Amino acid sequence: MRKILIYVIFLLLPTVNNARGSELDTEKTIAIDTYTVVNLADTGLSRNIFDLAVKGLRRLETNHQLQNPNIVTIADYSQSSNKKRLYVIDLKNNKLLFNTYVAHGRNTGGEYANSFSNVEGSLKSSLGFYITEHPITGSHTGFALMIQGVEKGFNDNASKRAIIIHAADYATEGFIKKYGRLGRSLGCPALPPDMNKPIIETIKDGTCLFIYNPSDTYICKSSLLN
Repeated sequence: MRKILIYVIFLLLPTVNNARGSELDTEKTIAIDTYTVVNLADTGLSRNIFDLAVKGLRRLETNHQLQNPNIVTIADYSQSSNKKRLYVIDLKNNKLLFNTYVAHGRNTGGEYANSFSNVEGSLKSSLGFYITEHPITGSHTGFALMIQGVEKGFNDNASKRAIIIHAADYATEGFIKKYGRLGRSLGCPALPPDMNKPIIETIKDGTCLFIYNPSDTYICKSSLLN
């Protein structure tokens, strides 16, 4: 009887492995299809950055940390601040919901972001994956969105630093035309005023936010990418 049981288990192993392989292939296909169908290359977002965002999102989803894994927001700080480098993507329906400007921290750089910190008072942006929380109304920022940094050492001080998504007059095309570059925040990913509320209402309550820059320190040590 024991020999028969072992034989049956042996026969089932390829089926189990194939099922797992199919699951991984499906996830990869979803990511590739979304990138292609939405024509994200035409918006300036590279496939590599998109794939990293989806990889981290899937890890968070597996850990049951997301309430809505169908939406991913990417702030691509490898691009000039004069570019529309914020993307809100619907992975389920293969749609680019928003593509607009987003500011980086005052001490993170001028037109380009090149220095990042998790330290309170640094006035720098923090890289990595965040989970969106609930909207708030701040006395200085108005309608805003709380975000929780989930990568220790990179952005887990976000709440302590009061890093939130909010509107800013310096995060507009008009500001770029006047000063030659987007303005800078105190470390928050600040949005154009007309885009702030619709984006917050779309991504609030448990979606994934990925703030990216090709920093070797981050890419090699991120707990969600390695």
